[in-house]
Amino acid sequence: MGVARTPRRAWIEQGLHTLAASGVDAVRVEVLAKTLGVTKGGFYGYFADRNSLLEAMLDEWERECTVDVLERVASVDDPRDRVVLAGRLTLSGDRLLGIDLAIRDWARRDPAVTERLRRVDDVRMGLLRDMIGTFCTDPDEIEARSLLAFCLAIGNHFLAAGHPGRTREEVRARASAIILDRPAAPPE
Repeated sequence: MGVARTPRRAWIEQGLHTLAASGVDAVRVEVLAKTLGVTKGGFYGYFADRNSLLEAMLDEWERECTVDVLERVASVDDPRDRVVLAGRLTLSGDRLLGIDLAIRDWARRDPAVTERLRRVDDVRMGLLRDMIGTFCTDPDEIEARSLLAFCLAIGNHFLAAGHPGRTREEVRARASAIILDRPAAPPE
């Protein structure tokens, strides 16, 4: 009876976790093997080299934040709620947010990753355009609102400014309501 190999998925998951925590330079076969508690020999049963692992990681990230997200939001009737859910699934949770931000950093130095990121962002912007287009008819305004929604979702993680008399969440929620053309919630 042979020794059970560490599944391919475990290598990809650990690679994505390491990418999110420490950046692409930290994704090394030896480090992943040590973290997984295995030898690096099993790695080569699945991947030709580190680059093929990185490609598999990008494939997984792209699938999770496009195909999987689109499938999950498809069951939501209200287009505004679809936008909010898509943003929450990809840019608010710990897992995909960390990966997304690390890939954005990686893309600054790697044209192939830049192209992959552009493809993913185009899918995301397409969803925003489609959903915002259900309640807004001006193409220029649809594009502007889509851009603002995307910038809010990403930029919120980089902005350190305070909001006197308000929490970050209150201000973010109000900005989202403006973009999605919803009335302001009454003060509590």
